[in-house]
Amino acid sequence: MATYKPPYTITSKIVKLTSEISELISDIKHIDKQYSTLKLRKKNRIRSITGTLQIEGNSFDEAKVTSVINGKTVLGTTREIEEVKGAVLAYDYFNKYDYKSEKDLLHAHKLLMGNLLNNAGVYRQSNVGVGGADGVTHVAPPSNMVPQLMGEIFEWLNSTDEHLLIASCVFHYEFEFIHPFNDGNGRIGRLWQNVILKSFKDLFEHIPIESMIRANQTKYYEALEDAGSAGESTPFIEFMLGIILKSLQEYIKESAKSDQKSKQKSDQKILALMKQNSQITIAEICSKLSMSESGVKKVIKKLKDEDKIKRVGSLKAGHWEVV
Repeated sequence: MATYKPPYTITSKIVKLTSEISELISDIKHIDKQYSTLKLRKKNRIRSITGTLQIEGNSFDEAKVTSVINGKTVLGTTREIEEVKGAVLAYDYFNKYDYKSEKDLLHAHKLLMGNLLNNAGVYRQSNVGVGGADGVTHVAPPSNMVPQLMGEIFEWLNSTDEHLLIASCVFHYEFEFIHPFNDGNGRIGRLWQNVILKSFKDLFEHIPIESMIRANQTKYYEALEDAGSAGESTPFIEFMLGIILKSLQEYIKESAKSDQKSKQKSDQKILALMKQNSQITIAEICSKLSMSESGVKKVIKKLKDEDKIKRVGSLKAGHWEVV
């Protein structure tokens, strides 16, 4: 049993948001699996990296981040390029992190900041203040307390029965409050919340929450400050659950769009094959387009219903006619 319990209050807003998120997760089970594991994974990983870096002042957009990932030369400062490379390394390791492991978090920081800090992967040895537009907004705990505070929050994370949606928000706030590293705290805090969420539901590996935080950056910092003023993470939990909900809603919207485009492409490809060879078989279409038999038959039925094709003669001896 953990001796430290982070201060927060479960409000009706937190209960409502947790319930709405859980309902959306059930809806997402019906999204096209091929899209969510291939196209969306790559696109959203780039959005996650771009979002989390832009929050910290990196000017690179998704196109530039993609270029760095692909090994292309891009215009930018050495620091910006190294920030992208470090973030790519840290996120590439995503599925190997154990969210309960303090050692893994230190390893993530080493990957993220290895080319930018001499002491990457090691807690800070000096005292720091977190700055804002009006100067220092938060004086972090003294450096000699950092190992103990991080040990306590990980001990709590390992033993808590709290819903992981809520626990991920609590950890994120507590981590930023402790500010355990000389640099890279925001990036690691956001990454680790996603690592916790992924242990709750695998689909969070593909949800670019960092991108949504970037779109609401001012409110993100306000929520951190409000929690600091309140002396508990409640305002930040409410804010972050709202961000998670918006991120899931955006994911569903993007998935629906891509699924529609994918179906349109399948229609066009099958029509083109039938024009080239009116006697083409379903098995041959499956082979040429790397589609399942049920998928091809579904598209053919749709094309028939839309009067775009018709079958003349038997399945064995007949042929397709494109109307």
